[in-house]
Amino acid sequence: MQFSENWLRTMVDPKITSDELAHLLTMSGLEVEEVDPVAPSFSNVVVAKVLEVDKHPNADRLNVCQIDAGTGTLLNIVCGAPNVRAGMKVPCALAGAVLPPGEDGKPFEIKVGKLRGVESQGMLCSARELKLSEEHGGLLELPADAPVGQNFRDYYQLNDLKFTIKLTPNRADCLSLLGVAREVSALTGTPLNAPVCSPVMPTIDDKLKVNIVSPDLCGRFSGRVIRGVNAKAPTPDWMKQRLERSGQRSISALVDISNYVMLELGRPSHVFDLDKVQGSLEIRWGKKGEQLKLLNGNTVEVDEWVGVIADSRGVEAMAGIMGGDDTAVTLETENIYLEAAFWWPQSIQGRGRRYNFSTDAAHRFERGVDFATTVEHIERITALIVDICCQPGKTLVGPIDDQLVNVPKRVPVHMRTARASKIIGVAFDDKQIADIFTRLGLPCTQEAGGFSVTPPSFRFDIEIEEDLIEEIARVYGFENIPALPPVAANEIRIAPENSRSLFTIRRQVADFDYQEVVNFSFVEEAWEADFAGNANPIRLLNPIASQMSVMRSTLIGSLIANVRYNLNRKLSRVRLFEIGAVYLRSEKAQDGPLSVAGYDQPKRVCALAYGSVVEEQWGQPERNVDFFDVKADVEALFAPQTLRFVKAEHPALHPGRSANIVLNGQVIGFIGELHPRWQQKYDLPLAPVMFEVEASALQSRAVPNYREISKFPAVTRDRAFIVRQSVSAQELIDAFIAEKETNPVCGILQAIVLFDEYRGKGLENSEKSLAFRFTLQDTQTTLQDDKVNAAIDALTDAVTKKYGAKLRA
Repeated sequence: MQFSENWLRTMVDPKITSDELAHLLTMSGLEVEEVDPVAPSFSNVVVAKVLEVDKHPNADRLNVCQIDAGTGTLLNIVCGAPNVRAGMKVPCALAGAVLPPGEDGKPFEIKVGKLRGVESQGMLCSARELKLSEEHGGLLELPADAPVGQNFRDYYQLNDLKFTIKLTPNRADCLSLLGVAREVSALTGTPLNAPVCSPVMPTIDDKLKVNIVSPDLCGRFSGRVIRGVNAKAPTPDWMKQRLERSGQRSISALVDISNYVMLELGRPSHVFDLDKVQGSLEIRWGKKGEQLKLLNGNTVEVDEWVGVIADSRGVEAMAGIMGGDDTAVTLETENIYLEAAFWWPQSIQGRGRRYNFSTDAAHRFERGVDFATTVEHIERITALIVDICCQPGKTLVGPIDDQLVNVPKRVPVHMRTARASKIIGVAFDDKQIADIFTRLGLPCTQEAGGFSVTPPSFRFDIEIEEDLIEEIARVYGFENIPALPPVAANEIRIAPENSRSLFTIRRQVADFDYQEVVNFSFVEEAWEADFAGNANPIRLLNPIASQMSVMRSTLIGSLIANVRYNLNRKLSRVRLFEIGAVYLRSEKAQDGPLSVAGYDQPKRVCALAYGSVVEEQWGQPERNVDFFDVKADVEALFAPQTLRFVKAEHPALHPGRSANIVLNGQVIGFIGELHPRWQQKYDLPLAPVMFEVEASALQSRAVPNYREISKFPAVTRDRAFIVRQSVSAQELIDAFIAEKETNPVCGILQAIVLFDEYRGKGLENSEKSLAFRFTLQDTQTTLQDDKVNAAIDALTDAVTKKYGAKLRA
């Protein structure tokens, strides 16, 4: 919101500087974004009167003027403005004046000189030359009562500042000069001089019938007929000035008065041309198919979600947002209907944005406008219209028709004094709190241990105890709250040895040449179907974008989108990881400090590798990353724990190149290559390889245990086993480990490594050869061949019996 400091100080004038005022507002929650002068710096410009105008003897388009600038002598000034005439009053830059910089950025100094042979002792100024506006059609004409010789900056109140404040959505009461003035008065204790809304006595009995059909749309509607207005009357300069300095353009007297009162009191209103209204007015929800041409020239179609003001002809205005073109006032308007209403905020919210525009009225009504003062504001607007647009003997004012059908019920809010003191950290007594509430205009009654406060009609942000505590803190001053050290004892807790932080995991994954990304938890619904097989995702009630309408149950979709983004920017090697939450339905989940009933939100670690296994280099031939490269990364992340990789299918992964990751008998994630179907759908030249695991499994780690280190040499034996194609290497390894645990002879087995797989010549089509290297070692003695051979034979017998394996010759 933008406003003039001088205008604000007509309502409340604390004895503080402009900088102090800006700081005060900011610290109270009304953030001052900008403070700008209303006009650039210039000097030695005064109010002057043109006494004579003669044609220049040597130029057709120039005039020689005799000017009274209050200096005691008449000035001879050459002027080329088309509107210069004798008797008008204008700003005059005297010799030595310095005007605002021109296009070259340098200040323009006025000197005595000759123009086409005639001496000119100054310069008559336009608004553009003084940088007051872009108007350059002629001289800036001043009112006839402007005092000759007065400094023009003082006369035009140019030593003023424009304040631009950034309001939070809950402070709709400060979307007016009166609201800001109330705040300043409460913060400084300076008396408030609110605008007077004196009643205007009716001179006729005319009323326009209004029927409120939808009380859930309009809670109160006040209107008045005024006949015989002069719509061509000029808007007073003081009103134009205040409107312009508040960011409003002057249009016509009737429209300007409506806008002025909106800025002054925070009440949007509308002026209908009464002669264009057919029959009575009806306040209702729209009907599908109805159309309305708005004041901005757009024609829109309304439906049952949009509130309207209609007459017997059809829709004439979009309720609380914008009027219609058919009943708009013009310079020919003589009879008007003036309305001020209370529209329920929820009936206005989102309606303007649906049609891709926003208005000052909608901005206020959707946040909440005072419902108790519609009549007073009608009186204020009426008084201004009668004062500015009156035609003596012709202007007739009707009575106010006020219909109150459904306004908010103000429920008292209770606040405990001890609670306020505890939260703010300052010991307040009841007298201090009562004084703050009184200054804020919050009606309160004292009760045992606290206060009961009834929110006034202009405050829509006071509903709970914390809202009142916030008001006390604001008025007391956040800067006045002492910074005290915590009274609780500090205790440094040792992190448990059996877990590691997510930060440590991030650093470790990054060490494997993956770059971290952070994505939204909101994803496209198609991603959930493609990458998780999730036909019933958790939907958002109010998504920030239509394509981000569901919560993710896997991190894969986000990383695939990241890969595509990088590929579109000519990056052929991409290695990414993300640590984030996924969102799953769960009947077991209960409400808690960090949980919501019915929804589980576990953390996952997901990584993806695409393109070359390493950057292009001379020391290693180029090849694309494969399943086993990423599998090695996963095993390194979990080391020294031993993982199992069990063949499995996943909606996102290649059916023959995917596996579940198993730790201690529990499935903790999956790994694999992207399914060819999704590779084609998402335009990926190569198939990325990825894994996703539970973050809690990665965080958990075993506490190291001491094991005796052998002083004796290890023995290795290689054995190749021929098995059926359906038997996996992991199944043989599991059989070896089981034999070690049950057969004491195999207790000397230390490690098993698969080092070769062979299919082809010498084997049946249904067979394959798996070669393992066994490492054996004893901690008590040097191993003898008979002991080693006994262990190897036992291991061979174990897989022979279970899987029909036979040694390859």
